[in-house]
Amino acid sequence: MDASVSGLKVLVLGGRGFLGTHLVDALLLGGASVRVFDRPLRDGESVPAGVELFGGNFIDGSGLEAALAGVDLVYHLISTTVPSTSNADPVADVHNNLGGSLRLLQLMQVAQVKRIVYVSSGGTVYGNPSQLPVPETHPLQPLCSYGVVKLAVEHYLHMYSELNGLVANVLRVANPYGTHQHHIGVQGVIPTFIQRLMKGQSIEIWGDGSVVRDYIYVDDVVSALLAAGARRESGTYNIGSGAGHTLEEVLRVVCEQTDLIGHVRYMPERAFDVHRIYLDISRAQEELAWSPMFSLEQGCARYWALINADGEI
Repeated sequence: MDASVSGLKVLVLGGRGFLGTHLVDALLLGGASVRVFDRPLRDGESVPAGVELFGGNFIDGSGLEAALAGVDLVYHLISTTVPSTSNADPVADVHNNLGGSLRLLQLMQVAQVKRIVYVSSGGTVYGNPSQLPVPETHPLQPLCSYGVVKLAVEHYLHMYSELNGLVANVLRVANPYGTHQHHIGVQGVIPTFIQRLMKGQSIEIWGDGSVVRDYIYVDDVVSALLAAGARRESGTYNIGSGAGHTLEEVLRVVCEQTDLIGHVRYMPERAFDVHRIYLDISRAQEELAWSPMFSLEQGCARYWALINADGEI
């Protein structure tokens, strides 16, 4: 399938965040005309040359109407919460993320923007799975507000697709890692491990280290985003490595690739943590003509090389 974005006017919501930064670079390289909707720039911040920046507020929708004018495709990457903290205030989670997403869909309808790619969560929407790897058809029973809200947005996207002709592609992304992650310490196991090892700090692991997750390097996520953006019909896809790794295994790989070692401190298990999950990616492989290129070892090696080259985690 041709995943070309050349000639498209693309709006990236959250284009200055972790995934957004990488996606914007790839869209520019592919010949797209790129707009970013995000918080207004602070002193010292910038966007790549050629990118139109629309500052605004996703929660109340200010600035969105202008950002959507004349757009062919929207990438929705914004979330104001992370899984580990979302249960602390689920009302705010619903108001900010579900409410903001519904306002976006209404404004897209007014602006006659008919294509959207939404980044959902392959790690939280399924809850504790009854089969591994987990297919998209698995029951959806999230254990945290973050996953509940992601799933609710998915349902509204389906409604708009069925009733209003919106082409909505949902990517249930596993645990991505790479440069430019902003929630190190509360989200992003691999960047957190590397940062703490570099600083000589102890590694904190919640539970006994046997929790299994699916980790995917950011370049593989971006290639899936581009493939989904090229689609002309709606779909929902798991995007992961297709393999599961315990936290103990991840730490071992990180230490091997970085030549760093550190002390591990085990913390009490958290009730909202899914015990074992990794994703069945066969639908994405078939319908998006997409497959991950980086193993965990290769992704960590690439990530570490970039950290050493750029000095940024």
